Amino acid sequence: MSPPVTVQFRLYVAGDAPHGVEALANLTALCRECLPDRHAIEVVDVFKEPKRALADGVFLTPLLVKQSPSPALQIVGTLSQRAVVLRVLGLEAVAGAAS
Repeated sequence: MSPPVTVQFRLYVAGDAPHGVEALANLTALCRECLPDRHAIEVVDVFKEPKRALADGVFLTPLLVKQSPSPALQIVGTLSQRAVVLRVLGLEAVAGAAS
């Protein structure tokens, strides 16, 4: 039996803007329910780290990047449509394994 896959996320937000706060809450809930103990979330505030955001090519927030497993994928928005988020990020099978 192979070990469970850990999904690594990076969420870019703009301070405490409402859409960023909502995106983080939605991502946290999604991970808790669909990827329990199989996820890591890094939050990058583009106001605190503008050079990093520019170097990473971030021009819109909130922006979620699924870093691993490959391929790396991105989605912009509040992440409120769970089924769409899972499909766009290619996580339907990984999330289904948690059920």
